[in-house]
Amino acid sequence: MIIRVGQGFDIHRFEESPTPGRVLVLGGQQFPGERTLAGHSDADVIAHAVADALLGAAGMGDIGQHFPDTDAKWRNADSIEILRAVAGMLTNAGWTIGNVDCSVVCESPKLAPKRDAMQVSLSNAAGAPVTVKGRRAEGLGALGRSEGIACFASAVVTRD
Repeated sequence: MIIRVGQGFDIHRFEESPTPGRVLVLGGQQFPGERTLAGHSDADVIAHAVADALLGAAGMGDIGQHFPDTDAKWRNADSIEILRAVAGMLTNAGWTIGNVDCSVVCESPKLAPKRDAMQVSLSNAAGAPVTVKGRRAEGLGALGRSEGIACFASAVVTRD
């Protein structure tokens, strides 16, 4: 059996002025009333980091190669669907996803109230357990000043 580990990372800054109709999405869950993140798709940093970790573990490149922000078809895309597509790519290549663990770094919003729902959305899309932990930057740097949100993800994949 081959066991591989991948690491994913994503970061998005908060939009300076709200885009009408846009809502903050993290782990496939909406956070109405919160500042939104700038990005080509829905800017779901958690789904992006999970997808990148999976692609890296399987040696299949990165999210930007498969879903470039220069391609209009990914404009405002649902990142849970991108994650679902990545999981399908891995499955089609003979990989089994073991699990993915995420650390999300942000001062706000509070993730705990939606953590279970995020884990369900991400796990369903990945076809394997995905865990989410919230971390604060304790006022340090750009993340500590609430300028954006970052996510680190580690994935395990196997193949017989």
